[in-house]
Amino acid sequence: MVSKILVNSINFHYWQVGEGPDIVMLHGLTGNLAVWHLKMVPLLRFKYRITTYDLRGHGRSDAPPTGYTTRDMAEDLRGIMDALEIERAHLVGHSLGADISLHLALLYPDRAGKLVLIEPGIPALVNLRKDPNWEGWRYWAELIERYTGIKVPREKWTDIGYMVKLSAEAPIIYGPARGLPRKKDAALRLLDETTMIQDYDVVGELTLENLAKIPHPKLLLYDEGSPYIGTFKVLRDLLINCTPILFPASEHHHFTPLEQPELLIEHIEAFLPAEEPVSSVLGDRQS
Repeated sequence: MVSKILVNSINFHYWQVGEGPDIVMLHGLTGNLAVWHLKMVPLLRFKYRITTYDLRGHGRSDAPPTGYTTRDMAEDLRGIMDALEIERAHLVGHSLGADISLHLALLYPDRAGKLVLIEPGIPALVNLRKDPNWEGWRYWAELIERYTGIKVPREKWTDIGYMVKLSAEAPIIYGPARGLPRKKDAALRLLDETTMIQDYDVVGELTLENLAKIPHPKLLLYDEGSPYIGTFKVLRDLLINCTPILFPASEHHHFTPLEQPELLIEHIEAFLPAEEPVSSVLGDRQS
C-alpha cells in the first residue's frame, strides 16, 4: 500500500507491504524510502510486514522549516507507528535513520524491538567529523570530483551545505537509474529552506552516556572502508547487547543497503527470525 499519513501536522509519504513481524525501515540524510525498495523489501516482504517512509523534509513528505533533530524525528516515528497501529517494531536504520532508531529506543523502549544500525553517525560524535583532517572529507571530495569533474577546494571540504549541493550534481550511481541525473529539488529545499544541517548537531538526550544504557539487542553494521570507521569503533565498545560486524569494502563504502543488499539481508534474517514475535524482545512490559 502506498499512501500519505498526517502526523505532527506533517504529511508523511509511506509504503507498507508484506505480512509477519513488523519492521520499520528508516533511510539516511537526503535519501528517501526508495533505498529499501530497490532490492531489500522485495526479498523481505514474504517474512515480515515492512513499513518504509520518507523522513520529514525528504522525498514526498512535507518539509517544515524546523524540527530536524533526531528527537523530533523519533517523535515522528512514534506518531507514524501510532497512526498505523504498530505497537512495537524492529527498526532498521541507515545513517541518520539509525540515529533516529536509537533515539526512539531511548525515549520509548517498549516501542522498539531489535535494532539494525547501518553506519550510524551519532550527533554526540560529531566532533570526530568536524576535525578538518577527518578522512571522510577527502573521501567525499574525491567522490564529487570523480562523478562531477568538480574539484573541491580544500578549504571547502568541511562546509556541509556546499558539499551536499555539489553531491546533488552527481548522477545516480545505484540501481536501474544509474547514470541518470538526480532530481535535485528535494535536497536543495532541505538545505536552503530548513534547519536540517544545524539540527543534526543537536545531541539532546542521545548522549554517549545514554546510548550506553539502551538495552535492546543491536546489530551494528559498517563497511570496513567507511569514513565513519572511527564512529564504529566508539559504538562497538560503548553499546551493550550489541553485535558489531564489518562488511567487506564496497565501491561507495557508506551505502551498504544499496551496494551489498544480499549480504545485508542475510544478516537481518539471522538477527530477526520471522517466527520470533517482536513483543518477546524486551518482554511484554507496559509503557
